[in-house]
Amino acid sequence: MTNVEAIQCKPVEVQVGDRGVERAVKHLKRKMAAEGILRELKRRRHYMKPSVRRRKKAAEASRRRRKRLRQPDAA
Repeated sequence: MTNVEAIQCKPVEVQVGDRGVERAVKHLKRKMAAEGILRELKRRRHYMKPSVRRRKKAAEASRRRRKRLRQPDAA
């Protein structure tokens, strides 16, 4: 049996107004990216072993750390 977590979320809604459907789709994509829905879909597309997930998380953290050290302080 798998361990499934039930998460209750507010649905993402976009109003289609005078500007048209294309504008609403663009707004929807922006909202989904901001909430991390697209990243979650990509992550769940394939099963990743826990060891691989830990390695990937550590590699991502080190990449962010290197990027932060590369950028000059803009303060």
